[in-house]
Amino acid sequence: MSTRPDTDQFRQLFLNDIPLMDVRAPVEYARGSFPNTSNAPLMNDDERHRVGICHKEKGQEEAIRLGHQLVSGDIKAERIAAWKRFAIQHPEGYLFCFRGGLRSRLTQQWLREAGIDYPLVTGGYKALRRFLIDSLDEVIQQGTFHVISGRTGTGKTRVLHHMPNPVDLEGLANHRGSSFGRQVTPQPAQIDFENAMAVSMLKAQDRGGPIYLEDESRLVGRCNLPPELSERMASAPLLVLERPMAERVAIIREDYVEAMVRDYQDRDGEEAGWENFCDYLLSALDRIRKRLGGERHQRLRGIMEEALETQARTGDLSGHEIWIKSLLTDYYDPMYDYQLGQKSGRITMTGGPDALMEWAQRARTV
Repeated sequence: MSTRPDTDQFRQLFLNDIPLMDVRAPVEYARGSFPNTSNAPLMNDDERHRVGICHKEKGQEEAIRLGHQLVSGDIKAERIAAWKRFAIQHPEGYLFCFRGGLRSRLTQQWLREAGIDYPLVTGGYKALRRFLIDSLDEVIQQGTFHVISGRTGTGKTRVLHHMPNPVDLEGLANHRGSSFGRQVTPQPAQIDFENAMAVSMLKAQDRGGPIYLEDESRLVGRCNLPPELSERMASAPLLVLERPMAERVAIIREDYVEAMVRDYQDRDGEEAGWENFCDYLLSALDRIRKRLGGERHQRLRGIMEEALETQARTGDLSGHEIWIKSLLTDYYDPMYDYQLGQKSGRITMTGGPDALMEWAQRARTV
């Protein structure tokens, strides 16, 4: 493998989805890392903890000595083998630790002794994270944003992906942004969400033109949007997506019933997956019990339970359409109409999916 220099070209790393190997401990990786990054630690959590105590009590030299004792023999061979696999699979990649210091250099040295020269990211995680924070701030301040709004079930995310320059905040947060928005896989850590959002914004800035976002509150599930982004979105032009009620009901049924039961059963098996899907649906309704009012909540819960029983027995999904339509008509629509009334001065375009997409294409060429 030919020698490549270490890099500080952070923008190019992220714009080009360059694979990165994070040699920090698993606990550090879990707190937050970057897209296209794999964790291949020099030390595990316990080893890192012991070395840290030694460094505090006896200094760097003793800590380094202890590190070499803890990561030796078969353990060292396993770690080097993992690094070699990554380097061979990703010849264009780079490695990093927290600051681009001892751990990165030692990983490089051991790889070199194993016959592979592999470059590192100068400044490590800390420099990459700082770059993304600053870049996101810059895009938020300087970018032009258009926001797609619309009642629940109009398929805003689907239309967003057909826009010229989209950033899917719900996709990055792995949450649909409502009581029913939880996905089968967990949401990312806040730092992972911020880093992924910064990379997506960088790519959108690089493509040029207005950036299209879906109308969101400050929280997408448990992921926080930066206050500065929320402020920019709150003053951005609105494209209001409209669809007939029957289409909205079908979209909700497809996204929250058909897709979710399939995802749960793919993950947990048919029986456990079904039980977990039922729990997801009923719990989502229970979370808005106070806002629905006790009587309306109980009525809708009864309809939902009956729909689930029919689905389990016969596979017929039509019973779900009753609670979906009722929830849209009596709960989500009045709430959305009130909120839209506060934003009426920002509405630039109202129409169906095709009309919004055509408007965006024309706006791009102006």
